[in-house]
Amino acid sequence: MSETSVSEAEEKGSRRNERERRNIFSRIALYWRQVFAELRKVVTPTREETIRYIWVVLGFVLIVMLVVFALDGVLGAAANWVFGG
Repeated sequence: MSETSVSEAEEKGSRRNERERRNIFSRIALYWRQVFAELRKVVTPTREETIRYIWVVLGFVLIVMLVVFALDGVLGAAANWVFGG
């Protein structure tokens, strides 16, 4: 093992021991600090971006509805033909 591998393994081991030494309340507090730190990184879209995203979603839903409608019609007609509707 190289020297860096040994030091990395020791560092991981010390982090594991540090985590095990913390009590439940400090682990909960650490969790919430990390949650809020991640939430500070969130970028809220602008009004224009939000409107654009809404149109994209509505367009996609419309396309999927048309595909499902067409498949339903084709498969329904095929079922009537096969089973004599």
